[in-house]
Amino acid sequence: MSKSTKWFIAILVVLALFAGGFILLFFTILSSVGTENETVVSGSGEKIAIVDLQGTITSSDDVVRQLKKYRGQHSIKAIVLRIDSPGGAVVPSQEMYEEVKKTRDDGKPVVVSMGSLAASGGYYVACGGSRLVANKGTLTGSIGVISEFLQVYDALAKLGIDVKTIKAGRLKDAGSPTRPMNEGDQAYFQTLMDDVHQQFISVVETERKMKRDDVVALADGRVFTGEQAVKLGLVDTLGTFEDAIHIAASMAGIKGEPAVVRERTRVGVFQSLFGDTEGAIKKLKQDLIDRPVLSFKFVEP
Repeated sequence: MSKSTKWFIAILVVLALFAGGFILLFFTILSSVGTENETVVSGSGEKIAIVDLQGTITSSDDVVRQLKKYRGQHSIKAIVLRIDSPGGAVVPSQEMYEEVKKTRDDGKPVVVSMGSLAASGGYYVACGGSRLVANKGTLTGSIGVISEFLQVYDALAKLGIDVKTIKAGRLKDAGSPTRPMNEGDQAYFQTLMDDVHQQFISVVETERKMKRDDVVALADGRVFTGEQAVKLGLVDTLGTFEDAIHIAASMAGIKGEPAVVRERTRVGVFQSLFGDTEGAIKKLKQDLIDRPVLSFKFVEP
């Protein structure tokens, strides 16, 4: 190999390293520009805040944060809680319900606007509202509790994998995916289910001012359309999202068209180009691995 060829190859290597470093730096900068929340106000009247509860409930942090923020702002006269959720984990649902109820009891109206789905944990949260508004085709209710246990012991056996468990306490490994669930395990989990189910029933009974027997008759996990839910007393009235805003304005004593305050998530350049890959992976992990033992969740077809 001639000297000039060696120099040419060396220059190409240096340029390649330079280009690689530049590309790495470029994507590092893009990825560091993540998402952030910004408040958007439309209109010039007295203010109503919109809080969104969308998707499967895995955490209460964002909704609770917004409710606390708007509850403390005197310029916000009412809140519309827009729910489009099949429900999810029990505790976050209960935490959001308590925060909605606290806001309502502090004198700030919270009108719940139900989208396509406000079921199970979504309905549990809604029960804390001052007034519940559903569309005719909204699916709501699903008053029940569910738990799903992944069973892999047959697959492990076929692969020749054995798991030895050492425990102190008969039920310590109840629900383990590496062994069949026995009658004692099932009875144990059923007791937990029944207790949390009764908690759900009690909330509906109290908040909807219904007879307990009437709630129990509806609390078999089924969903109802918005029209059915109004007739059954689970929802106050039929209406759209815009109707809910005007109901909230009326309850807050706002005259004229209200201004609407809403948080909007601003997406970084990297996520705009390549999508929320991290979010998709996180959701997959939650669905397959991090399932809560007890869920207020409507199992969608």
